[in-house]
Amino acid sequence: MFVDAVNVYVKAGDGGNGIVAYRREIYVPKGGPAGGDGGRGGDIVFEVDEGLNTLMDFRYKRHFKAKRGENGQGKGQHGKGADDYVIPVPPGTTVKDTDTGEVIADLTEHQQRAVIAQGGRGGRGNMRFASPRNPAPEIAENGEPGIERNVSLELKLMADVGLVGFPSVGKSTLLSTVSAAKPKIAEYHFTTLAPNLGVVETADQRSFVMADLPGLIEGAHEGVGLGHQFLRHVDRTRLIVHVVDMASMEGRDPYEDYKTIRQELVEYDEKMLERPEIVVASKMDMPGAEENLQAFREQLGQDLTIFPISSVTRDGLKELLFTVADKLEEIPKDTTPIEEKEERVIYRHQEKEKPFTISREDDGAFVLKGAELEKLFKMTDFTRDETVNRFARQLRSMGVDDALRERGAENGDIIRILDYEFEFVE
Repeated sequence: MFVDAVNVYVKAGDGGNGIVAYRREIYVPKGGPAGGDGGRGGDIVFEVDEGLNTLMDFRYKRHFKAKRGENGQGKGQHGKGADDYVIPVPPGTTVKDTDTGEVIADLTEHQQRAVIAQGGRGGRGNMRFASPRNPAPEIAENGEPGIERNVSLELKLMADVGLVGFPSVGKSTLLSTVSAAKPKIAEYHFTTLAPNLGVVETADQRSFVMADLPGLIEGAHEGVGLGHQFLRHVDRTRLIVHVVDMASMEGRDPYEDYKTIRQELVEYDEKMLERPEIVVASKMDMPGAEENLQAFREQLGQDLTIFPISSVTRDGLKELLFTVADKLEEIPKDTTPIEEKEERVIYRHQEKEKPFTISREDDGAFVLKGAELEKLFKMTDFTRDETVNRFARQLRSMGVDDALRERGAENGDIIRILDYEFEFVE
């Protein structure tokens, strides 16, 4: 089974906790703090493996979680950082954040890596908080939570040549004739439900990768038929070979077929007009094909080379493959990552997210939310009074106390953060 799109959940490792500890050594009457820092959590990393050509493995495992860092120890010993969780993906994989639509990575080359979710840093031990005013602090941080996100993986084939055209125009037969690929061939529509790849070698020992892509129908850019399951793969091809059935075996007009497919490509991405194209007139061994080809040339009305071929008799195949190889030598490989294509601005101002928001629930409790506030909360060790007081000072400096008073909070009111509740104290 060929799988070219999948959604997965990834969670980077949390940082290890820092600890509160003190030196207790002979001849050191007042040893001081000796709590070590926690280790950093492991990153979620995607790495290209050129031996893969499908996202099939992700159908059976959709959740990936890296290990957390080890906690700090006494005598100033820091916890060990966790190893990164490296996940192999096939070349041509684009990774997007499902919630925001942001392109995180465009992975095309063997062993290319991208950090998809970053592990949390380790919490600081009490050695880090020592100061002249407080030489023996009872303060330590919990590890920072690792990033978690839902991501969508989309595979776009890394083929040099893409065969496009209506269903049953002879694309699969052409590929099976000029390469060792064995695509399914039958006399019904959408025989090819997944792209097929084949390596083609010309008589002068030049080679290239050709992809037989699922057939298009009108409305494919809106998802009709195989829709985007086909169109996403055209993005990677350097040369489009447009196959047109000149025998009109389906009763359609060849010129109308050509116009419809061209329009679908443009509707999907206007840049398709700039993609080099070769027109192939297939099934020329069938009755009426020569007359249809003549009419097609007249209707086309432009200086576009058309290659009449027959995959059955192999007429015209040698000239077609030589021309394709010549064209590919003129077309440079596109190595520009997707991010640079979509965003050419070097710097774009982004409004900073509010550190917290306040809402009120039906039971009268004030609910505090916000990524920055929740991270501080998770990194606070509430088993020690000194760290609780530090958290209260952090909230005050963020303006939480004043904001609650403006919303009408009074002494004794319930304040809720995540699944925990506190009383508001003036």
